Amino acid sequence: MSTATDPVVLLDRDGAVATITLNRADKLNALNRAMWIGVRDAFHEVSADPSVRCVVLTGAGERAFCPGADISEFETARASAAQAAEYGKLMDGAMEAIADCPHPVVVKVKGICVGGGLEIACLADMRICQESSRFGVPVNKLGLTMGYSEIAALIGLVGKTNALEILYEARVFGAAEAKEKGLVNRVVPDAEIDATVAESVSRIVAGAPLVNRWHKKFARRLEQAAPLTEAEIAEGYAAFDTQDFQTGYKAFLAKATPDFEGR
Repeated sequence: MSTATDPVVLLDRDGAVATITLNRADKLNALNRAMWIGVRDAFHEVSADPSVRCVVLTGAGERAFCPGADISEFETARASAAQAAEYGKLMDGAMEAIADCPHPVVVKVKGICVGGGLEIACLADMRICQESSRFGVPVNKLGLTMGYSEIAALIGLVGKTNALEILYEARVFGAAEAKEKGLVNRVVPDAEIDATVAESVSRIVAGAPLVNRWHKKFARRLEQAAPLTEAEIAEGYAAFDTQDFQTGYKAFLAKATPDFEGR
């Protein structure tokens, strides 16, 4: 089944897996206003669906995940600080929708992942790329800044020192360096990217979906400095009251494959 949340952003479902595709291959999937809205709406849709167990975010075509902003919009939609702030609300809405998605989100990177494309990828849970993929945030060459939330996501992956190097030098660098810096989880030969992502997603989907959502929630909470409350600590044991726990441990004792239902 396939539905389009917007002509330039596609949402496809294959069982428990939702695939969101940046769909402007003729422009290397450069981000424009319609795409930011489409990404936001697609993630809101999958986030509200408890039958989803994993989300794959990717770009159409073989040449790029996303090279960043569609520069042609700057003259009309982002020509001043006031316009940029208004446009930034669209970007923030999409970024928040990705970050707030309760399901595991895996980015499949083919080719270029630069600027806004890298900013989006940083908000996901995992990134798997090709050996030929290229990364970077060359915004200072445009005389522009990266926003607070995007910088925070970058720092969360690579640390402050590496993040500032990426922003200061504005280099576009290869997959091996991206892996070394912590930007990506895995680098695979170009021809193996689809199969590798499919295998990873299959392993995620086979796990208990409630547990995956809890782990994502717990990891996000641990980024906050405030001490855990008693209620939050207690939630760490809530899985013991689920049907999936009964299914999982009985299957383990029987040396069988569990069939989790998400309840």
